[in-house]
Amino acid sequence: MCKENMELYQLFRECPKEAQKPITAGRLKGKTDINPMWRIKRLTEVFGACGFGWTCKITQTWIEDSPDTGEKTANVRVELRVKHNGEWSEPIEGIGGAMFVEAESKGLHTDDDCFKKAYTDAISVACKALGIAADIYYAKDPETKYDTGDENEQPQETITYEQALAYVYKDGKYPEKTLAEIYKTDIAYINELGKSETTPQEVVLALCIINDEIKKAKANKQ
Repeated sequence: MCKENMELYQLFRECPKEAQKPITAGRLKGKTDINPMWRIKRLTEVFGACGFGWTCKITQTWIEDSPDTGEKTANVRVELRVKHNGEWSEPIEGIGGAMFVEAESKGLHTDDDCFKKAYTDAISVACKALGIAADIYYAKDPETKYDTGDENEQPQETITYEQALAYVYKDGKYPEKTLAEIYKTDIAYINELGKSETTPQEVVLALCIINDEIKKAKANKQ
């Protein structure tokens, strides 16, 4: 491995504890959120002020609809460029998204900050390519301090898509219905389950698997 090739990666890979926030609810429960201003700070520390040492240009924005639920997502595509050793980089692309219209128990809710959130998400994706906070995403890197090295740690149990569809949450609102049935009749409740801090981990896992398959099916149709 060429040391020069890893220069920026090694410079960016660590993320301080004060920039990390555990996600305690929703489909990403158990993962780590990173303060977006910390990324801006690191880019500025290494390359210089925005507009002089690095730039982030929006190249595309669009809305995606879910006709079944009435929900919509706001999406942003950006090109991040950095100036390193006096030379500007090629565009580093990032695509981000956020909910614009979301189904809730009281009806549809719109978020007028959706494009700001999608822009922030897109920057974070582009920053990953430079290795920013890489240790958070690559927890099993043998060189990272985030790897506990616990040989007794049990791998997370997983289930198939079919098992996720057939899962019955007996302590929930519909104790006799499968998740597949609830998706068809009460998507607002599904969204509530995904956000709630009290939703059991096995239910969150099943929802994640189903949502991933739905996203793949939509992507294949485009």
